[in-house]
Amino acid sequence: MNLAIIPARGGSKRIPRKNIRPFRGLPIIVWSIRAALASSLFDEVMVSTDDDEIAAMATAHGASVPFRRSAETAGDHATTAAVLVEVLDRYGALGRRPELACCLYPTAPFVTAEDLRQGLEALRSGPFDAVMPVARFSYPIWRSLRRGQDGRITLNWPENLNARSQDLPPAFHDAGQWYWFKVSRFLETGVLMGDNSGSLVLPDTRVQDIDTEDDWILAELKHERLFG
Repeated sequence: MNLAIIPARGGSKRIPRKNIRPFRGLPIIVWSIRAALASSLFDEVMVSTDDDEIAAMATAHGASVPFRRSAETAGDHATTAAVLVEVLDRYGALGRRPELACCLYPTAPFVTAEDLRQGLEALRSGPFDAVMPVARFSYPIWRSLRRGQDGRITLNWPENLNARSQDLPPAFHDAGQWYWFKVSRFLETGVLMGDNSGSLVLPDTRVQDIDTEDDWILAELKHERLFG
């Protein structure tokens, strides 16, 4: 059994009701649901939520909401890992423990069905416990700066002061979209991004954190340009 888990609680401090806010004409969570369903990889696409409106929105667009999230995993400090453990334990109690699962964030409108297929293939064909999308930093982090309260700047790695950018190794960051993982291994370790994680490199054009109003505007502009 392959299970897609979309964690979408009702509370959001920086962007209120973020998980169902309209994004280019659709509640933003719907883009994630559609990508998961279009991939045809999952026996079930479920949404973990504590919120009635989110639950109704999810089921209206083809996802399942078999149970509500607990108060412990709906708070501001609950981790993604804790949410996943709760979901997997509930399914296990029903005798439905999946072999593989994909945690797909509800605010990831750039995810495509093809990305999910490639991630699953990398997990199945490689030695990894989990696979996630990453993007390359556009500027070498090895020449990044630290800024003090007085405005003074210093190099984080002063040994690279005179290094040429092209001679420094590339660095990558989590794209913040999805994580394919082997359920048994995750339940043993409790971590998604451990020391045996694989990756799929995405172009910068399809990666965008959405934590502020400016982020939201930029994401919609990029999405419209890419997907029409």
